Amino acid sequence: MKLLHIDSSILGDNSASRQLSREVVEAWKAADPSVEVTYRDLASDAISHFSAATLLAAGTAEEARDAAQAHEARLSAETLAEFLAADAVVIGAPMYNFSVPTQLKAWIDRVTVAGKTFRYTEAGPEGLCGGKKVILVSTAGGLHQGQPTGVGHEEFLKVLFGFLGITDLQIVRAEGLAYGPEQRSSAIAAAQAQIAGELFAA
Repeated sequence: MKLLHIDSSILGDNSASRQLSREVVEAWKAADPSVEVTYRDLASDAISHFSAATLLAAGTAEEARDAAQAHEARLSAETLAEFLAADAVVIGAPMYNFSVPTQLKAWIDRVTVAGKTFRYTEAGPEGLCGGKKVILVSTAGGLHQGQPTGVGHEEFLKVLFGFLGITDLQIVRAEGLAYGPEQRSSAIAAAQAQIAGELFAA
């Protein structure tokens, strides 16, 4: 089983999402030592944003691409290939300004590809990634679950992966991390209990 582990926080060792996503992966490996993990750190090895240059590179024949276009095309191909090859994806997704980090959005734009991860049919869009499992590690300084302020974060990610055909999606959540040391400790402990207990029960 191939597992793709994505981190997007810019906070390094101070990141709750990094800590918890790592613990999810460690728990998964403990449950199934045969798991093959591919790791991508979107903060330290940032993917450039989807742009006109991306489209130009994709539309230029391989032998006609200049160095910049070749790099852009290779980046898109490698990022998409990692996602397509994965049976499961663990994503550290902190909330930044009511949405996901720009680094994570750049990755999303590279894997949401018509004809590869979804397609349009006469009956409407069809996701092509239905066999994958996704675990979102959702962290936030405030309390946003079920609130309008969470629409651009967890709700956006649920809509996105649903669009790609992924219905096996679980959320490990730690909220209110900026409400003081006691709340932060309690939220992380609750997330850790979820990881240790029920995460792989389904």
